[in-house]
Amino acid sequence: MIASARQQWLANPRRDLLAGTVVALALIPEAIAFSIIAGVDPAVGLYASFVIAVTIAFVGGRPAMISAATGAMALLMVTLVRDHGLEYLFAASILCGVFQIIIGLLKLGRYIRFVSRSVMTGFVNSLAILIFLAQMPELIGANWQTFALVGAALAIIYGFPRLTKAVPSPLVAIVLISGFVMMTGLDVRTVGDMGQMPSSLPIFHLPAVPLTWETLVIIAPVSATLAFVGLLESLLTANLIDDLTDTPSDKDRETRGQGIANILSPLFGGMAGCAMIGQSIINVTSGARGRLSTLWAGLFLLFLILVLQDWVARIPMAALVAVMIMVSIGTFDWSSVLKLRSTPFQSSIVMIATTATVVATHDLSKGVVLGVILSAVFFMRKVGKTVVVEEIETPEDGVLRYRVSGQLFFASADVFAAAFEHHGSPRRVEIDMTDAHLWDLTGVAAVDKVVFRYRKQGAEVEVIGMNAAGQTLVERVGRHDKSHLPVGLSH
Repeated sequence: MIASARQQWLANPRRDLLAGTVVALALIPEAIAFSIIAGVDPAVGLYASFVIAVTIAFVGGRPAMISAATGAMALLMVTLVRDHGLEYLFAASILCGVFQIIIGLLKLGRYIRFVSRSVMTGFVNSLAILIFLAQMPELIGANWQTFALVGAALAIIYGFPRLTKAVPSPLVAIVLISGFVMMTGLDVRTVGDMGQMPSSLPIFHLPAVPLTWETLVIIAPVSATLAFVGLLESLLTANLIDDLTDTPSDKDRETRGQGIANILSPLFGGMAGCAMIGQSIINVTSGARGRLSTLWAGLFLLFLILVLQDWVARIPMAALVAVMIMVSIGTFDWSSVLKLRSTPFQSSIVMIATTATVVATHDLSKGVVLGVILSAVFFMRKVGKTVVVEEIETPEDGVLRYRVSGQLFFASADVFAAAFEHHGSPRRVEIDMTDAHLWDLTGVAAVDKVVFRYRKQGAEVEVIGMNAAGQTLVERVGRHDKSHLPVGLSH
């Protein structure tokens, strides 16, 4: 355990600290922007990013993943803040954390593995597009100097690694572009133009809301939605970082950790948050692999806004826009587009539908839920055709024998029932289910349907070869084995 902790914290402290520095610089304008989206003071988003990042470094299940205030969560807070005020947002954020801890204790986080690769690809591509589109307000209508600075920053980001990879190139780009702007006095937008940063440490604060049923009715729906969207984005981001680093993560621990962070954040003046795919990509592509990077990102963020805020306010937005454009380009799965023709049609539909829905609605949950539903529908259609009923030739007159193979459940029940020939008047019918598996009530009902049809013709029906699970299900809910009509049920 000690060796594992050392690996997660101190395997490569230099890279973790440098990567966390880049993340902290990029967090400031985003946290301010998300606060504005939610309709709260910039301090709320900045305090949230500090508290959540520091907390998740210790209790999260995915080392090197960055969690903070996010746009996906901020969009869900607008109505609550507008109608009831900031204190109700604090209360809703705490309840969101409680919901997430309960989900983590029930160990439901692990079920994220049922999200298909096509949905994951759509999720990643849509967020890459949204990250790019989020930079457009800084570019549309900007002067030529801004475009020149963005181009220069991108050249540094992609060119500097050819010289050395000892220092993350995004950090070099931010420092050089900022230094150039400060020396020349170029008229471009800076971080200070985004909003006023706080000047004091966050203090402990309990939400000033009445502890009544009415309060619960107001905040519970928002809290439940925040919990769902936050976990969805966090666990999908964890999957992505798992793939990028070729290391595993503990999804149930991450679920509980997100809950703990979202309880602590509003207690110190912040709002609920979740994992940030853009900042997480910056972190790991800058070389981070350990928890120290996440801890340092949070601590250095606080240091920047309290001690160096005058300098931070002078950082040109063009430098940070270039970093986020780099993130969007690196995040997008370009091979998914190049392989559209060779990818199964249904997988392509799921990926495109997920991407298009998220981009159109700016709502991660809608796109992913649609993708999961489409994946399930396509899967059921596919496996629904896998049940096969074969008639076995027999020399005996008036005797029919069938062999069933495949999965018998609600999606394949109709195919199973339609496969039997009910014409004629057999005196005996044998149905061999050795190679089949009975899954649910609909499957049992399909077997009942076939058996009773033959019995109405006066035939003796025997079902053989059913496995133990199928036998248990039939004994519990089946009817054909309990009838007094002639039948022999063998297992």
